[in-house]
Amino acid sequence: MAETLTQAEETVNDARAARKAARLARQISAFAKSHGGGAEGQLAHIGRGATRIALVGTNGEWGNLVAPSFEIARKAVEIAGITLQDDFDGEMAAKVRTGPYEWSRMAGLQLGGPANG
Repeated sequence: MAETLTQAEETVNDARAARKAARLARQISAFAKSHGGGAEGQLAHIGRGATRIALVGTNGEWGNLVAPSFEIARKAVEIAGITLQDDFDGEMAAKVRTGPYEWSRMAGLQLGGPANG
């Protein structure tokens, strides 16, 4: 009985993971569509099993999504059909376009930007 319950729980967990991956894939696809028709991504563990999906659109706009696991993140990227990079450096980082808001947040008080608070 306990073994059957475990199999049922695994089936439920697999179904939840599939729904979460599909939801993330829709968000990734929408990001790509609204930012030049394409995107690249990079996956990074961020703690407690969570994984960040960093996205850079064809037009240089960027954003992040968080998946509850690396496996769900990888499946979402696969479903969305975007290019996955190993690292967020070099060519991918060079494609990122930043604006005044990002510069003021990165520089903070050093360049007279808004204080963090």
